[in-house]
Amino acid sequence: MFTAFDNTTIFILLIALGIVGWGFYRAQPYGKPGILSWLQSVVLMAPWLLFFALAAAGIYLNLASILFLFLASTGLYIIFGRKLREIAAEDEQKPSQSQADFSVQPGEKPSETEEKTTVESVETPSPSATPSTDTEDKPTPIPQEDLKIIQNIFGIDTFFATETLPYQEGVIFKGNLRTDADIAYSRLSENLQQQMGERFRLFLVENPEGKPVVIVLPRKNDPQPMTIPQKILAIILLVVSIFTTFEAGSLLLGFDFFTEPNRYPEIIPIALGLFSILASHEIAHQVMAKRHQVRFSWPFFIPTIQVGTFGAFNRFESILPNRTVLFDVALAGPAAGGLLSLAMLLVGLVLSHPGSLFQVPTQFFQGSVLVGTLARAVLGSALQESIVDVHPLTIMGWLGLVITAINLMPAGQLDGGRIMQAIYGRKIAGRATLATFIVLAIASLVNSLALYWAVVILILQRNLERPSLNELTEPDDTRAALGLLALFLMIATLFPLTPALASRLGIGG
Repeated sequence: MFTAFDNTTIFILLIALGIVGWGFYRAQPYGKPGILSWLQSVVLMAPWLLFFALAAAGIYLNLASILFLFLASTGLYIIFGRKLREIAAEDEQKPSQSQADFSVQPGEKPSETEEKTTVESVETPSPSATPSTDTEDKPTPIPQEDLKIIQNIFGIDTFFATETLPYQEGVIFKGNLRTDADIAYSRLSENLQQQMGERFRLFLVENPEGKPVVIVLPRKNDPQPMTIPQKILAIILLVVSIFTTFEAGSLLLGFDFFTEPNRYPEIIPIALGLFSILASHEIAHQVMAKRHQVRFSWPFFIPTIQVGTFGAFNRFESILPNRTVLFDVALAGPAAGGLLSLAMLLVGLVLSHPGSLFQVPTQFFQGSVLVGTLARAVLGSALQESIVDVHPLTIMGWLGLVITAINLMPAGQLDGGRIMQAIYGRKIAGRATLATFIVLAIASLVNSLALYWAVVILILQRNLERPSLNELTEPDDTRAALGLLALFLMIATLFPLTPALASRLGIGG
């Protein structure tokens, strides 16, 4: 039985099972809602897992069977979603246990830790927090009169501040969170605005020990809009990417655009196809950012001769309100570009026939587990030939999937890194970035493209996104499930088929 699987298949299945197991471990503390959310992620991944496992075992599904799997998966996903909404509605009708637990009854006193006032904390800060216990040597950056006003925004029903520490041009408040993070942040930020106007921003984040803290900083530290030179650079990179896309298209057609520019009409359909994928990616980013009322910069394209461009990187020009917004904006681009690329690939495979425009070696389909298995399901025995005739949409769809998958790598400020940070927080996102570097370093021994991307991430995208205003509240479980699916499809797109598995699939002579 196990001879049907080679190392690549086993590795991908182990990664997928590891992701599923990790999700189950994280879901258990949340009881029934957590398990239902975990099942949602499982049914999203199940069609792909079943498809790859059966293909590796020599059982090939036709297009109708694949569509049935996705329809069944979607139906189950909707059913679990309804159950979750029913549970959420029942919970809303129950009295808030957190408020009951934390409310102070008549005659009760706060704990000894809570009896310390924030003013006392400023006068005698912890030695571990500052180099000196002399507050005259380390004055609070915020004026004392402003600090006293800010201290009044806290209460036993939101966040009970027990210690105050200077931080940059603002201040950190340590203490105890007394209610749901969303409710606490909403009340505290509203109180701050009433007391101080628009001068300061309030952040609710975790400290290195994993405990909630409140940070108040001046608004002048907000990210700034793009400058004129930056906009000029973005336009230059776009123009260069257009030329490199034409060059990549000409190489696919068997000539050099820079030496034969008069043949540009032949390249236009390919260039339009690739740029439609890139445009859908970037437009989706901008639309989602506008929907959440945050500013997202112009795209800075990364030109390359191989495929025209490796996509673009952007930066947020607003402080994000929460991690859900970070997830939505980050996923919108890959979702739009990836779905369009997948549609192009499938349509191109269906339209492929002997005499199609492109003749590619069967090794082309060994470069991706996803592309190879889908091609085997649609083209069948045609992949047993040494050369396969394919429709141009097949090439454009495959390139679009690669560009999308590269941007979904869980590193730094790539879309995948932002998704990882939104779902799992900054600590795990940092570890994922390091792991991505290690994988790219190993892969660069056999693939120069991996080295190129390791350098790009190291120079341009290695840092995580700055914390949102409410960093404690995680995105809902539906978003977590979609993030896991995106990560799995990224792996399936970028990992190649080994010769042994390709042979079992019937790809190649």
